[in-house]
Amino acid sequence: MFSFLDLYPDTPDIHIIDVGASPIEGTPIYQSIIEKGGFHLTGFEPNPVMIAELEKEPHPNMTFLPYALGDGSEVTLNICAAPGMSSVFEPDLDLLSNFHGFEDWSRIVEKLPMSTRRLDDIEEIQSIDFLKLDVQGSELNILKNAKNKLKHTQVIYVETLFVPFYKNQPLFGDIDVFLRECGFMFHKFGPMASRIFKPLIVNNNIYQGMSQVLWSDAVYVKPFTRFDNLMPDELLKIARIMHDVFGSFDLAQLALKYYDTQKGSHRQMEYISKLTSIQ
Repeated sequence: MFSFLDLYPDTPDIHIIDVGASPIEGTPIYQSIIEKGGFHLTGFEPNPVMIAELEKEPHPNMTFLPYALGDGSEVTLNICAAPGMSSVFEPDLDLLSNFHGFEDWSRIVEKLPMSTRRLDDIEEIQSIDFLKLDVQGSELNILKNAKNKLKHTQVIYVETLFVPFYKNQPLFGDIDVFLRECGFMFHKFGPMASRIFKPLIVNNNIYQGMSQVLWSDAVYVKPFTRFDNLMPDELLKIARIMHDVFGSFDLAQLALKYYDTQKGSHRQMEYISKLTSIQ
């Protein structure tokens, strides 16, 4: 698939904010933007071990900050045996013990007191186009303390759980209600992650899923019914993120339609023509 930036090199730089930028998850969802350029990335990672990994290969367009985001209060980060399970929430072992591996992965090995900062108060962040959150239960608290910055955010990619891995953890429904109240519209889910209840094992693989869906990443965008209220640059940024990151070509061309209305251009049909020519 062609890069959106190759077709429209005048697209403004995408300002990416990655909350929970730990490298343990592998290639970030926005890797295609990084590879092509035209971006600025600010990542947050309070785990000292993880941020040290992120800073091993400096990049002029990337900044990583050791801040824990939240509501500005003092919290305790529960460092778990598997770093990806670390959270300010306490793992719910009654639930996790039903699935292979999670009891071991969620074992707390260290408690790290730390201060949190509100995303709205972070001076290093002047604008957000694409907000990614993966912070093991703290997503809603961070969003609630970022209302001012969310007003000018175009796309949100947030990890959501359907069952509580942690005690008193907000779930997908809580995040969905809040983001809709903030003027976002649900767009789509990423892959649905499921696991098999113990003691059943299929193909000798404890990661094998079956019927119980546990979590997924959810994509939210400023409502397409209100694209006429957005600025041309905002529409181009939405189109690029939808095209390069999510393969949502239909939403990308819709954003270009409203761009054309404002600019008197013909980018929607140019884009559709390019899409259909490679099928």
